[in-house]
Amino acid sequence: MFALITSGVLALSFVLVTVLKYKFTAKKKCLLGRHVMVTGGSSGIGKCIALKAAKIGANVTIVARNENRLRSALEEIKGQCLNSDQKFNYLSVDLAGDYNMVKTTFNKAIDEMGPLYLFINCAGMAICGTLEDVSTNDIMKMINTNLISTIQATKAIVNEMKQNGYGSIVITSSLASFCGIYGLSVYSATKFALRGFAEALSMETKNFGVKVTLALPPDTDTPGYANESKDKPLETLLISETAKLFTPEEVGRQILQDTLDGRFFSTVGFEGHIMTISCAGMAPYTSYLELICQVFCAGILRLITVYYQSTFDKIIKKCKFDREHSKTNKT
Repeated sequence: MFALITSGVLALSFVLVTVLKYKFTAKKKCLLGRHVMVTGGSSGIGKCIALKAAKIGANVTIVARNENRLRSALEEIKGQCLNSDQKFNYLSVDLAGDYNMVKTTFNKAIDEMGPLYLFINCAGMAICGTLEDVSTNDIMKMINTNLISTIQATKAIVNEMKQNGYGSIVITSSLASFCGIYGLSVYSATKFALRGFAEALSMETKNFGVKVTLALPPDTDTPGYANESKDKPLETLLISETAKLFTPEEVGRQILQDTLDGRFFSTVGFEGHIMTISCAGMAPYTSYLELICQVFCAGILRLITVYYQSTFDKIIKKCKFDREHSKTNKT
């Protein structure tokens, strides 16, 4: 009986979320001739967002550190443009470095490309390992790349966007901002921090006509994901395999869609829908239907998250047992 009730609630919540995503959202913004800036835009989800924005007529600036990858990505993005009037640019800058350099570089790009309409933070990385196995250098690298770079980049543009009285800012976090995962303790900490940053920033900007979207991508088949998977603990790898791996095109398309619709949460996949409902907390809501879904489905969905947690714990315990058993046999 419990399984039937749970399945019914899950199905209802999924339908409600789908409906509110595609029917009860704000009127879409038009990107034709608008300036879209994407950090982490030389690869992965960021590049896919930039490609999609170019296809619908935006002027696109991509930001990253590696200039060769930026040049290559920009040529690909130019090839997707809607018309010959569009402008394209790249910025090679360390977003976690000197703030004045970040600010000056962004100001020059905005002067050349026009006022920002969408600012999308996609720079990020994960280094897997239990806390005792992650070096202090890697800890600081994740904090700088995931958190400091997002804060500094956003600080460099937020005042101008508020003065303009329009636009949207995307903070790309992760489903790890709702759920700490074995082997991703520091990564999860940076992503939890980004959620708090996005919620506070939304309060600071909404009365100025600037919306904030918190992007919560699941595991996505990007070059960064492939690189991090090389050193994943077995527990982390097995936990990751319990959910679907999405393409960066799918995730990038959904982030841009949700941002243009004025939504706070952006995610894809069934697990993402569950987490945004059960862990909504003090987050802004986009529509009354979304709020109703969160209020009436959160309780039962909490039980589902406990089921997932129990599944993860069993994986971790089995890996520990197998290691100990292997050591015993060797001795």
